[in-house]
Amino acid sequence: MGSAATARGGIRRTYTGQVPGLMMKDLNGTGMAPDGSLAQMQQTDIVIIGGGLAGVSAATALSRRGYDTTLISARDQHPPDFRAEKLGQAQMELLRQVGLDATASAQMTAFDGVWLYRFGRRVEQGGAREYGSDYADLVNALRRALPAEVRSVVAKVTEIDCGPDRQHIILSDGQSFKCRLVIVATGLGDTIRKKIGVDKQVVSPAHSLCCGFDLARARNDFPFPSLVWTGERFDDRISYLTLFPIGDKVRANLFVYRDFAEEWTRRFRADPRAGLREVMPNLERTFGPIEVVGPVITRPIDLVRVSNPQRDGVVLVGDAFCVVCPITGTGIDKALTDVDRLCNVHIPRWFESPGMPLAKIAQYYADPVKVARDESAMKMSLDSKSIKTDPSIYWGLRRLRSRTLGQARYAMKRLLTRRESSTA
Repeated sequence: MGSAATARGGIRRTYTGQVPGLMMKDLNGTGMAPDGSLAQMQQTDIVIIGGGLAGVSAATALSRRGYDTTLISARDQHPPDFRAEKLGQAQMELLRQVGLDATASAQMTAFDGVWLYRFGRRVEQGGAREYGSDYADLVNALRRALPAEVRSVVAKVTEIDCGPDRQHIILSDGQSFKCRLVIVATGLGDTIRKKIGVDKQVVSPAHSLCCGFDLARARNDFPFPSLVWTGERFDDRISYLTLFPIGDKVRANLFVYRDFAEEWTRRFRADPRAGLREVMPNLERTFGPIEVVGPVITRPIDLVRVSNPQRDGVVLVGDAFCVVCPITGTGIDKALTDVDRLCNVHIPRWFESPGMPLAKIAQYYADPVKVARDESAMKMSLDSKSIKTDPSIYWGLRRLRSRTLGQARYAMKRLLTRRESSTA
């Protein structure tokens, strides 16, 4: 027998016992290790499935609150993954709330300010701090910084049985866990979602396409700390190009409303410099040659949300719950909002009383902060595409309004600049 100690509402258990295969079979699995030995039943407060940003953030936050936390990942290192290469202060603040801001900022490249160009003209020069990093490098840095108390397991979930009191999980290596709550943070993966019987709805298939590549020129060769260059025409199906530093190199993310398999995409991947000249002819005229080195990585985006997530004993966070368009810059914010509300608000309340029934779980999905963040991110994703591609009268008027206001702001800025120059 092992010891148990109460820790701020959670129970830390060191007990590990062998469970006969017959008993584990009753929990939707054979309970036998690959070598035929008896399964190990391990007690823990919370099991988190998924070792990406949301899963690691949740594990860190919950462990620091004193809960016995087990993080299950399919790999010991996060694989290369083109996503979320730039974070802002709002996202860093959310990381601070789960105790990961120092680790994240140490891994990422900080830069202060962005030059914003619309239709080939500079309209804004901000000074807010932002951060750039390869996503896998960031996640792996956060995983290395996990509290020592987090039990990290590298395996796949083969069986999961959730109910109003205790949850049971069996892994591919024969280990099994009993816990009070399961958090699904598996990103775009569907396997666990299907195992718990949660349906997904594709809101907008092939919604957008993200392209990532490196530039040959170093960051010091450009006059800006970072750049956002929007599409130069409303009908070009280009949202924007952003250039920002990761270390000494300049990273480019291009966001377009194109299909992964169409001819435009194939041509752009084969010759990205020619592709940029075609859709953004004023870019090189303003900043000189834009040479691309290395491959162009493309990632198609479907907008997705789950339609019936309420289940006893299990919750979904981040992209496992809802996938929005990265063009809006709201995906990481949405995922970290899920983690913050779940770990810092709801779980402490739930653990004050026995059980983990659907009535408790429903409180998380109805959380007004979470709901507002999810709805705003999805609306922004849909509206951002419509203003570029929708031929309806409504969106035609929206484009006219946007163009008129943009021209007025640009004219006013030029007038103020001339006045300041004449009085200097």
